[in-house]
Amino acid sequence: MADTTPEDGRLLFDGDCGFCTKSISWLDARSMLGYQAMPWQSVPDDELPASVERLTTEVVLELPDGRVLGGADALAASVRASRSRLRLLGVVVAAPGLRQLARVVYRVIARNRYRMPGSSDACRIG
Repeated sequence: MADTTPEDGRLLFDGDCGFCTKSISWLDARSMLGYQAMPWQSVPDDELPASVERLTTEVVLELPDGRVLGGADALAASVRASRSRLRLLGVVVAAPGLRQLARVVYRVIARNRYRMPGSSDACRIG
């Protein structure tokens, strides 16, 4: 994954979690991410856009304008910004009603990521 700066926007994920790494790699391989994805552990502590606690519990998108989104909102925004033919999924997921559902589904998956394929002990939250 190439170097990027906050000015470009970046999607930060838990690089210690096998499930997170495989999920982001799958999306990236299909050009479904509109921002550079990187493990938050590769970013100097003083440049992290969110707390380590937050970064270990959800994916975080740091937008070029400085706003920070997390979880389902971060993934939807990144997919919307992609060049993929599937970027419409990011629009649909962000629609009222579906946004709330996407957030609930994301939280359930995130809490249970240690049970998912490709997971490791580092995938346990809390």
